[in-house]
Amino acid sequence: MTQSAVKVSGLTKRYGEVTAVDGLDLDIRQGEVFGILGPNGAGKSTTVEILEGYRRRDAGEVSVLGVDPERADRTWRSRIGVVLQTGADTPELTVREFVRHMAGYYPRPRDPDEVIEKVGLTEKANVRVRKLSGGQRRRVDVALGIIGRPELLFLDEPTTGFDPEARRRFWDLIGSLAHDGTTIVLTSHYLDEVEALADRLAVIAAGRVVAEGSPSTLGGRASAKATVGWLEDGVRRSVETDEPTRTVLELARRFSGEVPELTVVRPTLEDVYLSLIQTP
Repeated sequence: MTQSAVKVSGLTKRYGEVTAVDGLDLDIRQGEVFGILGPNGAGKSTTVEILEGYRRRDAGEVSVLGVDPERADRTWRSRIGVVLQTGADTPELTVREFVRHMAGYYPRPRDPDEVIEKVGLTEKANVRVRKLSGGQRRRVDVALGIIGRPELLFLDEPTTGFDPEARRRFWDLIGSLAHDGTTIVLTSHYLDEVEALADRLAVIAAGRVVAEGSPSTLGGRASAKATVGWLEDGVRRSVETDEPTRTVLELARRFSGEVPELTVVRPTLEDVYLSLIQTP
């Protein structure tokens, strides 16, 4: 059986009278890309900060790479990588200087120039960070997150500010890291990104996991009714059905072949996600 990189049981965190995380359970397997979705205020960020060792919990059991983050040492810290939602700014360093400096904190870092190339900043390697655009600074954050060859990488909204081409290049980078065995925990508001990258995902609402599964099966998505649509007598018509293939065949017979403007659509990940977070 695949071992767990992250194991959480009964996790609870309170801020005064507000319970941000309410008995949450989570199991993330080694080597998988795991997405965490949830609206603002759902407890998503608090949960991830506890896993990263930046915040203390009030109750529950947490194991990250076999260690309780509250009692972790520098050796454990060197085994994880973190790309925070808002990165630190060091305006007087160039990109290469900054990445090389951070590489010195790790026992087995990647080659800084290789990392700079992977995040698409080779042409900006000698440019000071303060002169970079917001999207380019975000790529620096990603470079710092992967420079130490982490076994477990936390990515919090990693592609904010990226243009479409840069996002696609980043997706390729995540794919290569996962292929090499890196466990990746991804939080993102871009559902297409989560669908493209995640092996499994969890939706958190009101401090609890309300659904968990692969992007294609989450919340019964794979077995949900399909909507078959077509154009008839100048009017757009549609029907929901559990048997879309049968419906299409019936329409094909009715129209003697080609069905005008035929579409077959199942609920998108966004549809399922919105229904899950609106559940009382």
